[in-house]
Amino acid sequence: DDRMLTLQRQGRIGFYGACQGQEASVFGTVAALQPTDWVVPALREAGALLYRGFPLRDYFNQLLGNAEDITQGRQMPCHPPGHAYHYVTMSSVIANQIPQANGLALAGKLKKDGRVTMVFMGDGATSEGDFHVGLNVASVQKLPLVQICQNNQWSISLPVGQQTAAASFAAKARGYGVPGVRVDGNDLLAVHKVSQEAVARARKGEGPTLIECLTYRVGAHTT
Repeated sequence: DDRMLTLQRQGRIGFYGACQGQEASVFGTVAALQPTDWVVPALREAGALLYRGFPLRDYFNQLLGNAEDITQGRQMPCHPPGHAYHYVTMSSVIANQIPQANGLALAGKLKKDGRVTMVFMGDGATSEGDFHVGLNVASVQKLPLVQICQNNQWSISLPVGQQTAAASFAAKARGYGVPGVRVDGNDLLAVHKVSQEAVARARKGEGPTLIECLTYRVGAHTT
């Protein structure tokens, strides 16, 4: 992240969204999955793709948008495709990935292939209709889904207190009959433990879990 931010400031990369401060919430969660499980990212989860073996060279070329960019300029920087790694291309539209993750989870349930889908979102996504629709459908259908809310306490520039009156984002799950768990999002082992439990629950057919990782964004929202 440090090196990419420097390159962006030099004008060599058009855009970059860093994950500094939130690393445990990315790696502690995705490490609980099997390689065939699906990852549906929000904005700061490119590390999950690298963790799964995506070549750093391909990642860097996509950031530069050069002749070796695997998207050939059709995606913004930080938006590499990773379908071969069961990682869906990011979308910068807030929360639209949540119903899409439901679709992947439903496919896994219908196929009975044992796959779990893990979808990431920021705290701001929980104020969008897609979040509530997605949570309701996932609960009713008992989908093999784990929802990860990275609460870095800022929705771009809006603090949590001006966005919701809820005591926590995990509490929002209860109204839909879904377990909601809040964890120290900067504690890698704690994040990994609750993620393992949620993944195991989903794989057994017991339905979705919402995990709120309470963390903090060290840098800017993006460049």
